[in-house]
Amino acid sequence: MKALDFSFIIPVYNRPEEIEELLGSFLNFDGDNTFEIVIVEDGSSDTSEHVVEKFQSKLDISYYFKPNSGPGDSRNFGMQKAKGNYYIILDSDVLMPSNYLMEVKTFLDKNYYDCFGGPDAAHSSFSNLQKAINFAMTSFITTGGIRGGKQKVEDFQPRSFNMGLSKTAFLASEGFGKIHPGEDPDLSLRLHKLGYKTTLIENAYVYHKRRVSWSKFYKQVNKFGMVRPILNQWHPKSKSLVYWFPTLFSLGLIVSLFLMIFNCYLPIYLYGLYFIIAFVLALIFNRSIVIAFQALFAIVIQFFGYGIGFLISTFTLVVLRKNPKESFPQLFF
Repeated sequence: MKALDFSFIIPVYNRPEEIEELLGSFLNFDGDNTFEIVIVEDGSSDTSEHVVEKFQSKLDISYYFKPNSGPGDSRNFGMQKAKGNYYIILDSDVLMPSNYLMEVKTFLDKNYYDCFGGPDAAHSSFSNLQKAINFAMTSFITTGGIRGGKQKVEDFQPRSFNMGLSKTAFLASEGFGKIHPGEDPDLSLRLHKLGYKTTLIENAYVYHKRRVSWSKFYKQVNKFGMVRPILNQWHPKSKSLVYWFPTLFSLGLIVSLFLMIFNCYLPIYLYGLYFIIAFVLALIFNRSIVIAFQALFAIVIQFFGYGIGFLISTFTLVVLRKNPKESFPQLFF
């Protein structure tokens, strides 16, 4: 295997302040591994060009501006322009730990994969809301468990906020598709069909600074739910009963509350036990009662948002047999 030359691919849309924080975190990398950074401005009106100029003398950065065509197409554009033979794709709202690139290089030198994903974590500087949502998105007792853990390392579906892809795999797969969100698991599943393996590098985590409100978080997870049945239709072998869990959880909670009218309390007691466990875990993880309570709210929003989206999309595609692009145009670029 030839030496790994890394190119970080970062699409951005109207978020220069995020790019400044992200580029600043690159300056703290451990070791002397060389790398380039490719910033792709996706038709922004508030561009990051002036921010990039501040770092030109400190980092190897290329900056490109293109018409708005979505994050997947922007990542493809960046990989086409990159000089390296291994691409690391990031969202603009992440921060890099100092050991990130060393962890990636050490792992790939010993166990080469053409595609990998890494976890996300909450930095100590994040707001309580960001920490609560991070817990809901990453915990093993929520949909974070569905996204894949140690037991699913070989079948891990990387997410594009922290994803590595070889130039060889990019050329063979032609990169990301036009769907969003969902373009990252779609690419992973297409890579599997082409014979490429994906993996999780547990120590290659990033700090994911999700800049969302409660309403934006609901819209985000609702779209995640709507996308999954489309991916199941495109990739039938990827279907799994676990994707029904948020829907069943949400419907079960509604039924449990209704049964209380008839003095049937066992189901709601079971839900209460679940929320107590979630609260304790969030409290231990974040060491904050406030964040622990917010985490419970985030979990409810996550399950209902995803579950409702999944149910509506499944009914539309399976029962009504409608076309995904015509039924959900907001999910396609």
